Amino acid sequence: MPGEVAEIALMTDSLGLPDSSARTAASSVASMIERAKAGDPVAFEQMIDCYQRKVISTAWRMLGNREDARDAAQEVFLRVYKYLSGFRVEQDFAAWLYRIIINVCRDQMRKRGRPDRFTSFEMECELGNFDAHASTEDVEAAAIRSQQQAMITQALDTLSKKERAAIVLRDLEGLTTEEVARVLGSTQTTVRSQISSARTKIKKFRDRALTGTRQR
Repeated sequence: MPGEVAEIALMTDSLGLPDSSARTAASSVASMIERAKAGDPVAFEQMIDCYQRKVISTAWRMLGNREDARDAAQEVFLRVYKYLSGFRVEQDFAAWLYRIIINVCRDQMRKRGRPDRFTSFEMECELGNFDAHASTEDVEAAAIRSQQQAMITQALDTLSKKERAAIVLRDLEGLTTEEVARVLGSTQTTVRSQISSARTKIKKFRDRALTGTRQR
């Protein structure tokens, strides 16, 4: 199973594109959040710049296409602006933000039903549609990876909303099981069960897809 997890994460890897928040010193981020919380509009704009890519990539993996992810990102930052005054400095801001992202995505899923079109954050980056770095891979290797990414993206849609949220946060965003449980307001036991079920479904979907490809 660890090998399967690594493969899933590799297929949906964000192409090494650094999130600006990761490049910002923790003290600077804390200061920025405090200033935004106090009503500084410049600090809030900086916060959007800092977390925008993370918000969109997570929403994309939850919702399955670019347009819905962009709409979700706008709603996420509207909610951040609305509720930031209630954020406590001793809280984990990343976990707080993830909860908003997941809630917004769940709301969109309920309103729009299951998506009828699949892309992925990584595939669109490769196509140059989202500020991606140029790839140095040869065409054949890039095509194979795109097929794998498309397969995983479609496999994610076979999951329940809770399973999808758990697997996106744990295997794709890299949170620990404890962190995922906090974000989802669940127990670690429940999260482990959801992740195990999600991994099994993804593996079965992939195996069926690969078998169908070989039989053509």
